Amino acid sequence: MMLALSGASVDGSLYTDVVDLARRSPAWFDDTVSAWSAYGLALFAVLMLAGWWRARRVDAAAAVTALAVPVAVVLAYLVNSLVKAAVHEVRPCRTLHAVTLEACPARTDWSFPSNHAAIAAAAAVALFFVSRRLGAIAAVAAVAMAVSRVWVGAHYPHDVAVGLVAGALVAFAVMRVVLRSPEGLARRIAATRLRPLLVS
Repeated sequence: MMLALSGASVDGSLYTDVVDLARRSPAWFDDTVSAWSAYGLALFAVLMLAGWWRARRVDAAAAVTALAVPVAVVLAYLVNSLVKAAVHEVRPCRTLHAVTLEACPARTDWSFPSNHAAIAAAAAVALFFVSRRLGAIAAVAAVAMAVSRVWVGAHYPHDVAVGLVAGALVAFAVMRVVLRSPEGLARRIAATRLRPLLVS
């Protein structure tokens, strides 16, 4: 079933306030936020790599848990994309004709929920199962990513809020499944050509 959500009626005025504030902010700050919005997901990849690198020095089960993090992120992205395909919410920059820092995406590039926010939240939650420190860093970065997507004008606030929740829930579910038997998964992986991923 296809829905057609009118995001402007949810929090369009808040979106407009944020975009107007961005237009009045110093250029260096806007440039920094825009760069983070565009390229910040790379940080989560680095954190996932760091988590795996540390985990494989502990034991095979820890390495399996770390390897599950990118799997959780990909699944969160897929679930989020399915929701996007079902809920055709037009980008706020088109509906509200706002002048934004980021070029407005194509009309069929739907807004709800935010993929950036879902990916970031999924990485943060999954990383908590590997390292609380890495998870905390990722959580702060995830919130910053969500805020930046509204700041540059790509999403309504509710888009990023739902994206954060969706990504977090999917990642939590995936990691809980993995943690039921990480040793068993480690033995299966160790019997394949992927064995070098488990040990240092």
